[in-house]
Amino acid sequence: KRNIFFCHISVYYIYIGKMKSYLEFERNIKVLEEELEKLKDPFNKEGISQVNTDKMIQLQNEIDEKLKISYANLNEWQKTQVARHVERPKAKFFIENLFTNFINLSGDRKFAEDEAVLVGFAMFEGKSVLVIGQEKGEDLDSRLKRNFGQMRPEGYRKCIRLMRLANKFNIPVVSFIDTPGAYPGIGAEERGQAEAIASSIECCMSLKVPVISIVIGEGGSGGAVALASANKVLMLENAIYSVISPEGCASILWRDPSKSLEAAKAMKLTANELLKIGIIDEIILEPLGGAHRNKTQASSLIKEALIRHLESFKNLSREEIFEQRKEKFLNIGRQKSFTVFSKKSIDLLRRDDFILLVKAKFAKHRNKLIIVFLLIVATSFIF
Repeated sequence: KRNIFFCHISVYYIYIGKMKSYLEFERNIKVLEEELEKLKDPFNKEGISQVNTDKMIQLQNEIDEKLKISYANLNEWQKTQVARHVERPKAKFFIENLFTNFINLSGDRKFAEDEAVLVGFAMFEGKSVLVIGQEKGEDLDSRLKRNFGQMRPEGYRKCIRLMRLANKFNIPVVSFIDTPGAYPGIGAEERGQAEAIASSIECCMSLKVPVISIVIGEGGSGGAVALASANKVLMLENAIYSVISPEGCASILWRDPSKSLEAAKAMKLTANELLKIGIIDEIILEPLGGAHRNKTQASSLIKEALIRHLESFKNLSREEIFEQRKEKFLNIGRQKSFTVFSKKSIDLLRRDDFILLVKAKFAKHRNKLIIVFLLIVATSFIF
């Protein structure tokens, strides 16, 4: 009886381990996939039955169609949910599947090791690269070990140490961004979290080797920017990249975390919006239904993009690579006009527009300005 009991427990855990996690907007897909799984299992209540392949093909086509429609019309909050999906491939998965001979290096040589980030040298298509990956973890134990992808100061200092080493030996840097933000704990603040993030950004900007960053899930706040100040910033189709989480933004602006959808829309955190304003350089398409439904295909798509972008820097000198990165960030915001105290769009960076604006303001308030001028003159004569 005891053996039977443990057998049942083992089967239960295997079943739980195979259970898929569904988001709220995937309820109809969940029903269809559960029905499909039952058809795939020949051992039903009546014993062994013949597998109905025609029905299975029909159901699979129906699932694909619903996935296509659902994921083509995701709003900003739904994309945030997909970016945080528990089954979404993490940095560790991409490192293991895209690179060979990866050597994980530890410690910042000042305080400690930070398990929230994987850093090491590896081979990619026969060439050496430095790989940096913010890792959230796959299960509860690994998430606690990785601090849910929230890096501490020692993690950023470890990255700085190894990025400088890569720069010395002319080795390209590839980083995978997936973090809700830098760790905000008391200990992290005491050890200089802000300084570590600023130093990491400075280091990224000063490198004279190609730096390619890929936002694979959440790109949260300065914790992400610290490792994404790159020559090329790529994003998976359903990833997000923002200065704060939608819940945090809603709490600050409206004192109401339930307004996360409104906050997500206002923040323009999706890949499509960020590409329009020049924050990122390319969107990497995901498999049907998101990267978590076909991790191998997602890995292949990232590999193609990496090969292409690394090849584009092949004939550039170290100085040209540095200048390209500098100009990329200096140009952000220059091409788009913005609104200042009115609904009219004004580009204050153009001298002609600024002069016209001053003239228009003077003409509008001319009489008032003349009166003020006369009062000043009269007062000076009296006193």
